This record gives sequence, C-alpha cells and structure tokens, in this order.
Amino acid sequence: MSLALIINLLVFIGLIFFLYTQQRKENTLSRLVLLGLVSGSVYGLALQFIHGEGSAIVATTLDWVNVVGRGYVGLLKMVIMPLVLVSMFAAVVKLDKSGSLGKISGVTISVLLITTMISALIGIGVTQMFGLSAEGLTEGARETARVAVLESRIDRVSNLTIPQMLVSFIPTNPFADLTGARSTSIIAVVIFAILAGIAARKVSQEKEELAGPINTFVEVAQSIVMRLVKMIMALTPYGILALLTKVVATSNAADILNLLGFIVASYVAILLMFVVHGLLVSFVGVNPVDYFKKIWPVLTFAFSSRSSAATIPLNVEAQITKLRVPPAIANLSATFGATIGQNGCAGIYPAMLAVMVAPTMGIPIDAHFILSLVAIITVSSFGIAGVGGGATFAALIVLPAMGLPVTIAALLISIEPLIDMARTALNVSGAMTAGTITSRVLGEQSTDEQVEKAQA
Repeated sequence: MSLALIINLLVFIGLIFFLYTQQRKENTLSRLVLLGLVSGSVYGLALQFIHGEGSAIVATTLDWVNVVGRGYVGLLKMVIMPLVLVSMFAAVVKLDKSGSLGKISGVTISVLLITTMISALIGIGVTQMFGLSAEGLTEGARETARVAVLESRIDRVSNLTIPQMLVSFIPTNPFADLTGARSTSIIAVVIFAILAGIAARKVSQEKEELAGPINTFVEVAQSIVMRLVKMIMALTPYGILALLTKVVATSNAADILNLLGFIVASYVAILLMFVVHGLLVSFVGVNPVDYFKKIWPVLTFAFSSRSSAATIPLNVEAQITKLRVPPAIANLSATFGATIGQNGCAGIYPAMLAVMVAPTMGIPIDAHFILSLVAIITVSSFGIAGVGGGATFAALIVLPAMGLPVTIAALLISIEPLIDMARTALNVSGAMTAGTITSRVLGEQSTDEQVEKAQA
C-alpha cells in the first residue's frame, strides 16, 4: 500500500470522524446530509485534481471508499422488501375502512401517471427548444460496446405487450419476488402483502379470538422493521459522503463538455418538473418551499445513490413524519413510485431521446408523433426498475415502439451517471408528490402516534 493511498484513506477516515462528531451534536439529518454532500464533492475533486483523471491511486482509493458507499446502499436494499411487505400488510390490517384501499391506490397511480405525461411533454418541449439532435454524437469504443449490449437486450422488451406487463405484476412466487428477482418484484410484493392483509382482516372478523394475536403480530413486526430502518438511516451522511466522492472523482470533464447541451437541457427539464411538483402540492394546500425543505434529505440520497428503490425507506419515513401522510398512503406511493410513472427515467429521458432521433429517421415532430410518444411513455412507465439503469430500460421499450433505433442511448453512456442522479431525485419527488396529494385529496393525515412510531 503506497504512501499516497494511505494519506487518501486517512483523509476519508477523517471526514467520517468529522461527520460523526457533528452527528453527536444532534444536528438535523438535513444538515448532516448537506455536510456529507459537500465533503464528498470537495474530496472527490481533490482526488482528481491531485492524482489526475484515471489514476490508479484514485481507483484504488475508491475501492475502499466504495465499501462505505456500496455498503450503505446494500443495507438499504436489504430492508426494502421486508419494509414493503410488513408495512403494506400492516396498513391494510389497520385500515378503518377496507374500501379506502382502492381509493388510495387509484388516486396515487393516477397522480403518478399524470405527472409522467406532463414530464414527457416537458422533455419534448425542452429538446425542441434547445434544438438537440442525434446527429454529430461521437461513437467511441465504449459507445460501440454499449450499442451491442443494448441491441441484445431489445429482444427481452420489444415484444412486451400491455397484457404481458400486467400479468408480470402477479406474485406467482412471492418468495422469489422477495429476493428482487424481477423488475416488477416490488409491485408483486405489494400485491401479495395487500392480499395477505385482506385475508388477515377477514380472519379477524370471522374468528374474533384471533383478532388480538393478529394485531399484536402486526405491531411487533412493524416496530422491528421500522427500528431497523432508523438504524440504517443514521448512516445516511456517511453513505452520501462516499457516494458523492466516487461520482465527482470519476467524472470525465471532456465527455461532459462534449455533451454539455444535452446535460443542460436535461437539467432544465428536470428543474421544470420539480416546479410542476411544487405547483401540484400547492393546489392541495401545501407550501412548496416547506415541502421541498422537508424532503431535501431524501432527494439528496436519491441523487447520490441513483436508486429509487433504495430510497423507499427514507421516502416512507419522511412522508409519515415530515409531510404527515398516513402510513398506508406513504407506503403505497413510495413503492408504486419506485416502479410506476417515474417522471425522470420513464418520462423525460425517453421523450428527449425520441425527439432527438426522429428527425434523423425522416419522422416529423408533429401532433400525431407527440401524442403517440406521450401515450407509449405513460403505458411503458409501468414496471420500470427503480435502480440505476431504469432509464435505459424505458428507452429500450419506447424507442422501438416508435420505430426508432436505440443507438442514441449508448452514445450518451459517458454522461449517463451525471444526469441519472437528478432523474432519480425527480422520480422520488414524484412518488412523494403523489403521496402528499393523495393524502390531502382523501382528507387523511398521519396521527401523532404514527409519527412517533416512525421516529422511534
């Protein structure tokens, strides 16, 4: 182990200790996350500036840094399925009126799909405004290899019909879905938990002597899972530190400058969609500024991890404790939002790619094209995996459906992580917006007892 590597690791350990001392002072999670974000960005820049881009020292340093970053993301992924299963089961069992479950699901999914339609229109408009085109994009060795990979994956999704997609939501093997074996596993687990919860309610009604044990089981299971979530969330500042260090230290300045137009356009579209989220929550009586202040730590983690699914535990906790969304609605919106109607990955991204490619294929951007594109994007947003790479999966469905090649998705590989971070944050914001709107439309809010339980 070289001296330079030892110094780099000592600095990283020092940053971890700094965050630990700030945490001991009982700073808010928002402040700790911000400190982790700034520290990671500065440290990543320093590594690249001192050792140079592509340095072996930087690569080795990041191998050790990734132990913290990947370890934290791994812990969050570990708790996703237990949280979804137990929370949805408990939410159904505790519902005052079983019929309200249908209303919650209907309103939540409707909001997710409507915001996806809006995001697709924004993506189309911004691409047109910036005059972006697929012509002139360079194709290097990495891009050529990526094209081959994407073309080999088209066969998996090109023949995927809407009925087939709906059937894939059915949990034919809930134990396999608990391992996350499929891109639709989260939805399948949600469906299984809801059905099991309905069954538990019926058993409680038919056999009153079992109502007590069932409620006790639900309380115990939910308390254990939420305590586990809280333990993992305490590690968030350290995870952000490591994740941002890697992102900044591995950024390629040349690639970023070469594709700066697409990057700027993407961020403009994403920011506009954040404004739409703020307007939507304002319509139901929520102050947009307060709303974004409350969800800032969750968006920061989503930005760093590039995983909507991994953000589910933080998403649920923030909705219940900060936005006063009831647990049933919070869990449904967070889990559905991780795989349905992702505004960034399933909305803006494929819309921008399609508009960039269509003119090169002689296809005019007229009303028929726009309406067809928005419709396909909305339908295909069902089942998009809530992990890094979900946007590519969405593009593999949308582009062939519009008769367009998928090559452009490969040509943008060098800047993909930089844009995907903001897209993921937008996805999570969309899920929380859906939960907030559903809560206010149905006139329900989390109780003090529910908030205390989520914070305990």
